[in-house]
Amino acid sequence: MSQTDHRMDRSVLIFSLWGVLGFLGLGLFLEGMQRDLWSVSAGGVALIVLAFVAHIIVNGVYDTGFSQGEAALGIGAYGLLGLVFVFSAIGGTMTMADYYAGLTLFGVLAAGFLAYLFTRHGLRGAFSRFHIKPMDKREERL
Repeated sequence: MSQTDHRMDRSVLIFSLWGVLGFLGLGLFLEGMQRDLWSVSAGGVALIVLAFVAHIIVNGVYDTGFSQGEAALGIGAYGLLGLVFVFSAIGGTMTMADYYAGLTLFGVLAAGFLAYLFTRHGLRGAFSRFHIKPMDKREERL
């Protein structure tokens, strides 16, 4: 199999995983918020986490990491959902079950993201992914 075939297989597999587990988890999460049942929302969060773990496993099988597009989509979706959650909280229309469901979602996703960074890159490597190293004197002369 060529490299293009492996990339295509990985893309289809990732799309299928998120299409099934991600949307089912999102549906369960929203159903729990609609019915004010934290346990149903937590089940949705568990399915979303399962999709994330499955994505990491597929990346391991194909010996790759997250693509730039996947990372941008994940961070953008997290930010957009966070913004919606904050505006809903400010609006005062959320019940306590909704607050707990939202906090569960964002807390678990943030913890999972940090766990992924620490296990993939180590503590020093994870920090190095987010800061810019200043040039030392030797690099300035070049």
